[in-house]
Amino acid sequence: MLPKLGILAGGGDLPPRLIASCLSNGREIFVVAFDGQADPNILFKDSGPDVPHAWVRLGAAGKTLDLLKKSGATELVMAGSIKRPGFRELMPDLWATKFFAKTGAAALGDDGLLTALIKALEGEGFSIVGIDELLPETRAPEGLFGCHQPSTADADDIKIALEAALEIGTQDIGQGAIARAGVVIDREDAAGTDAMLARVSPLSPEGRSGVLVKVSKPGQDKRVDLPSIGVHTVRAAAAAGLRGIAVQGGAALVISYDDVVVAADACGLFVIGIKPEQYS
Repeated sequence: MLPKLGILAGGGDLPPRLIASCLSNGREIFVVAFDGQADPNILFKDSGPDVPHAWVRLGAAGKTLDLLKKSGATELVMAGSIKRPGFRELMPDLWATKFFAKTGAAALGDDGLLTALIKALEGEGFSIVGIDELLPETRAPEGLFGCHQPSTADADDIKIALEAALEIGTQDIGQGAIARAGVVIDREDAAGTDAMLARVSPLSPEGRSGVLVKVSKPGQDKRVDLPSIGVHTVRAAAAAGLRGIAVQGGAALVISYDDVVVAADACGLFVIGIKPEQYS
């Protein structure tokens, strides 16, 4: 029998998918839903509201740990997006304050912060598992997803954007970049992929051009914060006038693969899973 799973739920469609999957497999769970992050309108859309859960302020780490321990959960998974708050918005409790003071996490990038957090949670007696271990169908495959294929020029843009994405990943800044006509036109920052795509100029008179590339940060812990795309990403890339999206096969998440394929085909975009070493 599998141990009880504690789900730390942020935003997006991953948390409700994971909850429904666990229930269908008969696995016991306890959900900690973060206020202002998880969407109450969709979190239990596929499972019903009777799932054992609690809504907790993001900075109330001590309360979160107490709830998880009392629930009997011994494995934890971080599911969904977390918008990084400012210190005042976070309002850290005593546990979180000690965590920031001990690790210097407030000055770290996302990956450094999550790595420090994983170590702290393991120190509390929990085992951390990756979302792709629990939902393997979300792991990005290699190769084309739909009917549209990248051109030679697109392949050049993939290489250029990949290099930029790996560079900012090494600096723990972001996981994605956009190249157009052989030039990097934007890089992901703390605002995320959606904000980056919104900054890109829309379709030019000459037609679509440019590629979004999303890859894992070099050396990052694969149990948390894997790069991800979904239908919304495809539509945002189309609105930005791009020709396609490339994600790291086996090390990125595709939320609702079939829906992503349908959306990409409808928008006229290619989506492809790549091995970074093939473009280096």
